[in-house]
Amino acid sequence: MGRCELTRAGKAVHLERIPLDLLILLVRENGRLISREEIIERLWGKNLHFDTDNSINTAVRKIRHALKDDSAKPQFVETVPGKGYRFQSRTIVSSRVPPHSETDTPRIMLAVLPFDNLSGDPAQEYFTDGMSEETIMHLGQMKPQRLGVIARTSSMIYKRTTKSVAQIGRELGVDYVLEGSMRRDADHVRVTAQLIRVHDQIHLWAANYDRQMPGILEIHGSIASAIAAQVRHNLLPEQDRQASATPPRDAIAHDHYLRGRYHYSKTEMLKAITCFTNATARNEDHVMAHSGLADALVALPIAVDANPKDVSGRVKAAVAQALKLDPQSAEAHASDAAMKFWLDWDFPGSEAAARRAIDLNENYSLAHLYLAHVLSNVGRHDEALDAIRQSLILDPLSLITGALHGQFLYQAGKDQEAIEQFKRVLGMEPHFWVGQICLAKVLEKQGLYSEALIACHDAWEHSGNTEALSIAGYVHAVSGNKAEAESSLENLLKIKKERYIPAFNVALIFVGLGSDEEALNWLELAYDEGDVHMPFLVDQKLKRLSSNPRYQKLRVKVGFPNS
Repeated sequence: MGRCELTRAGKAVHLERIPLDLLILLVRENGRLISREEIIERLWGKNLHFDTDNSINTAVRKIRHALKDDSAKPQFVETVPGKGYRFQSRTIVSSRVPPHSETDTPRIMLAVLPFDNLSGDPAQEYFTDGMSEETIMHLGQMKPQRLGVIARTSSMIYKRTTKSVAQIGRELGVDYVLEGSMRRDADHVRVTAQLIRVHDQIHLWAANYDRQMPGILEIHGSIASAIAAQVRHNLLPEQDRQASATPPRDAIAHDHYLRGRYHYSKTEMLKAITCFTNATARNEDHVMAHSGLADALVALPIAVDANPKDVSGRVKAAVAQALKLDPQSAEAHASDAAMKFWLDWDFPGSEAAARRAIDLNENYSLAHLYLAHVLSNVGRHDEALDAIRQSLILDPLSLITGALHGQFLYQAGKDQEAIEQFKRVLGMEPHFWVGQICLAKVLEKQGLYSEALIACHDAWEHSGNTEALSIAGYVHAVSGNKAEAESSLENLLKIKKERYIPAFNVALIFVGLGSDEEALNWLELAYDEGDVHMPFLVDQKLKRLSSNPRYQKLRVKVGFPNS
């Protein structure tokens, strides 16, 4: 693919992908008025589930900033209210844009639905799911700029669904759907697959694949590669038909890896860790297993209050091994981004790793999510919201991505939009504890204390995560119920005698109670313990501490500018 570069007076000007794509589109159509609807279709595709208007406004603002263009008296990008935008035709432009830009044609969006397990054996579910995941991986790496592939999280929601292809296509915002099934009888496996166009349900291609033992565990790679070749032939122009390689691998190690991904998708992290560990023990060169192990380990302190010092060394070793084995692995760089954000508080390093992962595979939704997280927490809110929207294009039904979208809206000060987003997420799964915890934060900020406490209670009931108790204690404190706040504090300290709990969670209740020095004692302990909540040190709930020199020193140590 040709590279596009923006320069001003001979010097390169940094512009993110979406604003750059929009600028290229406007320049190519020099002088023609382009509607917002056409911009949406050309840049993102149809049937999207987020606020594209805000994304366009942000992109135009960034273009004007890069070009030093005045919106009141534009020299380059003209806004025609209610109609769209045009690039000023009187402007003389010299650019290094390749003859056939990726923006000339909208990216095709494809969903791989869960392969049906026709074996009648529930124990084969992981094996059938592995076929779906392998196919998603092959297609996702094939030509990310031209073929967008919905992430496994959203696709797997349609397991055993009765919904039509047309309805699934609308809900996921895709142009094509790949359906399949798998039947395993004794030493024989048959896989069927078919490619369906959404708008008219035309079957563009179908095939059967038969395999015999031994070597049955090599089925995923060989058949996924064959399916990808057929999709490539049917959907992409000839110049875009680059194949993804299928590296040789140990079949038993890969079987452990598939079991790990199966448990990871069900948020059964301890089981996933065991499987990924077995995979790497069997084959120390299994890059994806090392990356999966890092992802599962780093989730433990966040989800179940594990002590970060108990997992940090293993996470770092897994990430280092994955990057050593394959420096071009998007998954490895995304795992590195997560590690740097949660465990190292290395925000510039986390951003760089996430961007590298996106460069390597634009279809890897987790890379966009990690990029959004670090950008939001360091206060670059417009960029963060652009990044999380990219993740939602690829994984529109992911509960965690949807909840974090709401969290980033809250951190950007868009409280009402955040509440609406949390309602959408909790409409899919009412007891999703991350969504409930994040909702409680914005409800408290709005002064809706009773509703916030209900959300905290639901989160605690369905997770056992002490952040729910911490926020409840804070809400009691700021709403004037000191007795209940102190009761929540006593409860946390009682739990702390039995197991590790994040010191940050204790500190938050002291902040609510107005005990600043005690709160700072606990925050300093959180720093010493490597608490994964420290990236939230600049949350608005801690604003009362902002003038305290101890707090200022602490935020600089964590990696935030002292402002």
